[in-house]
Amino acid sequence: MKESTFINLGATNHAKGVRESNDYYATDPIAGRLLLEVEPDLSNIWECACGEGHLAKVFDEAGKLYKATDLIDRGYGSIEDFLSNDEPYHNGDIVTNPPYKYAQEFVEHALSKVDEGRKVCMFLKVLFLESQSRKKLFTLYPPKTIYISSSRINCAKNGDFKTYNSSAIAYVWFVWIKGYEGETIIKWIN
Repeated sequence: MKESTFINLGATNHAKGVRESNDYYATDPIAGRLLLEVEPDLSNIWECACGEGHLAKVFDEAGKLYKATDLIDRGYGSIEDFLSNDEPYHNGDIVTNPPYKYAQEFVEHALSKVDEGRKVCMFLKVLFLESQSRKKLFTLYPPKTIYISSSRINCAKNGDFKTYNSSAIAYVWFVWIKGYEGETIIKWIN
């Protein structure tokens, strides 16, 4: 394959230019609004990789945000390393666009933090469905629903949507319900 193909697919080892050191790629707020349309019962949301608050502000405006945290102070939320958080449980749902290089760890840790029946929603590349190590994750913890946007939603390096406005990568919402054991349903949104 050509190098440009890997770049268009969003392969981190073939990224055009230098990747942001903490894998900060902000999510267009439309992603949060679309999620709330299809998952209106989300509540007490912990946005655990909030960046500058692009998603958290949407959840806050809807009256559904419990707290917003991030590893780095980007001017919104409080500073906290989600993967090191050892508090027993979060009595709510966890929703975020995690740093992609730690996406599987975020999913597994989030599922360990929520009570049975609560949701973990992760905004990830469609390519997250691939790989042997994640196959085990999906076998043990099948998502209840995967929401595919019928039009691409942008993520922007360092939150700079003016410079990084490409929609070359397809993102989806993966929605897990802790304890769910059925088949995964794929739905289209917008």
